[in-house]
Amino acid sequence: MSDISQFFSPIDIETVSDNFEFKALQFGKLFSIYSNADNFPDLENINLAIIGVTEERNGKNNEGCKLAPDSVRSFLYKLYGGSFTSKVADLGNIRPGHTTEDTYFALKSTIDELVRKNIVPVIIGGTQDLTYAQFLGYKDLEQTINVVSIDSVFDLGNPDEEISNTSYLGKIILHQPNYLFNYSNIGYQSYLIDQSSLQMMNRLYFDVYRLGQIRDNIDEAEPIIRQADMISFDMTAIKHSDAPANPNASPNGFYAEEACQMMRYAGMNDKLSSIGIYEINPEYDISGKTAHLAAQMIWCFMDGFYNRKNDFPSRTNPDYIRFHVVLQEEKYEINFYKSKKSDRWWMEIPYPPHKNLKFERHTLIPCNYKDYEMAVKNEIPDRWWQAYQKLS
Repeated sequence: MSDISQFFSPIDIETVSDNFEFKALQFGKLFSIYSNADNFPDLENINLAIIGVTEERNGKNNEGCKLAPDSVRSFLYKLYGGSFTSKVADLGNIRPGHTTEDTYFALKSTIDELVRKNIVPVIIGGTQDLTYAQFLGYKDLEQTINVVSIDSVFDLGNPDEEISNTSYLGKIILHQPNYLFNYSNIGYQSYLIDQSSLQMMNRLYFDVYRLGQIRDNIDEAEPIIRQADMISFDMTAIKHSDAPANPNASPNGFYAEEACQMMRYAGMNDKLSSIGIYEINPEYDISGKTAHLAAQMIWCFMDGFYNRKNDFPSRTNPDYIRFHVVLQEEKYEINFYKSKKSDRWWMEIPYPPHKNLKFERHTLIPCNYKDYEMAVKNEIPDRWWQAYQKLS
């Protein structure tokens, strides 16, 4: 039995499925599911682990989120998968601890163990403050990481504020020791954002992208997502008509199919090692619409995961085409790398020798063809400049 099994309670499959008889190729049959006290899944040969977290005590104005994991499972188990699905385990629900800190500890410990085993946790919250515990799971892995949040707001909070689903990001940024290299937000809505928060993001050289920027071309989300080690997806980033299960949902946001596309990008990200879906409140759902969408988002993530190209570039690998661009009167030089396997692009940040090896894994950053075109026109791509500022 795994050490982490003590944190979990088994799933009552009959209740979750409403006594539905699963067919042979549905997830309810194909997943290794923790369904009674004696069958916690063997993690050997498992690629993905579904984790429910029934915690909502630090959620503001969203009581009912703790019911989300089983609500999502009721739809997820009925989906059909391909040949990959036998390598997925559903570990059940992390029991709420005596305090929220106890729950955070259980989630942190679970993330740590699974990431060390090269198993990607797919977390179904619960409220989004659980992102902080997801982040803490990387604390002892001795590397700096990139966090991407798909959210309509930043959830910074005030430094002296208790942690909640509206202030967890500030706790991540201020955490010591600091192992956050970069934070990116996808889909913020300007009218929901305090301008001082936006200025702070710019001062920290974090990457933030308005909803309209990404919705104009959803492919713009791909290189942002490709640099993430962990992702936190707040379902309120999706428009209310497509995902009504939250009292804070906005009439504007991503469409359901855009959310699924971003989840597929996340699955295809070779370096992504955990993802969480938060803020689903079944009490506000309409005919299970949001839970059903979340289930399909997880399906898209799995589809991306099992189509990973494993093509993070090496500077000397012949499977990559290297383009060398000199710009602004030879003040800057950028090396671009294009994968022959996937047609994806990266660009290289010059690495300052005084930084030792701490940030070396961040010197090749994902980009797209547009960034290369900008450089050829003697313009510095924004994402290159942001990373360059952080590394210099």
